[in-house]
Amino acid sequence: MPDFLTGPFADGPAAAPLLVLVRLLGALVFGSLVAFIYRRTRAPADVVPSFTTTLALLAVLIAMVTQVIGDNVARAFSLVGALSIVRFRTVVRDTQDTAYVIFAVAVGMAVGANNLWVAVAGIVVVALAAVLMRTPVAPVPAAEAALPFLLHVRLGLGHDVDALIGSTLDAHTGPRRLVSMATARQGMAIDVAYRAALKGDRPADDLVRALNRIEGVQSVTLERVDTGQGAVP
Repeated sequence: MPDFLTGPFADGPAAAPLLVLVRLLGALVFGSLVAFIYRRTRAPADVVPSFTTTLALLAVLIAMVTQVIGDNVARAFSLVGALSIVRFRTVVRDTQDTAYVIFAVAVGMAVGANNLWVAVAGIVVVALAAVLMRTPVAPVPAAEAALPFLLHVRLGLGHDVDALIGSTLDAHTGPRRLVSMATARQGMAIDVAYRAALKGDRPADDLVRALNRIEGVQSVTLERVDTGQGAVP
């Protein structure tokens, strides 16, 4: 195997741009193999497309971070600290979001360590991997498009969901569909999720306020899922 692939990452002069690019492309190839094995060894129903892409991205990102850190212990601790701060201060909804958080940290460290070629090559290879492994966005079914809101309600344990909030939902929403129901707070509460459409011209905050006034309701979140506008306060 060539020395430039097996040699140590010394904390000396930065590696030649071509060597950096070859190492990152090699990481992409092997990371794609990991993703391929994941898809082949999991049941089709258990395969998460975004996680498959994340596996390939993480291989490139770890190789990129390794180029930046080298044998420098201080940089290694800086990376751990930076990722800890970002991880616990940033809410991520998808595994790919986590990969992009690491991506941003790695690029920042590369620039700060004066390894500009690592940052440039990393951006090129990660962008290539993300584009090649991008999951097509499925069209929204008509039935789902007719229910543009996602309503999350947390109730205290021991309450009947329909008896407690059913009449309020009937007054403020039109068609609705139960999406999920699960326990929360170590079994001390129940989280209920509905896809729903608001009735008439009623504002969204009327529904949130009406539910919050009900004794036994602990929290309410209303999201417009078809536009990605986020939670309604």
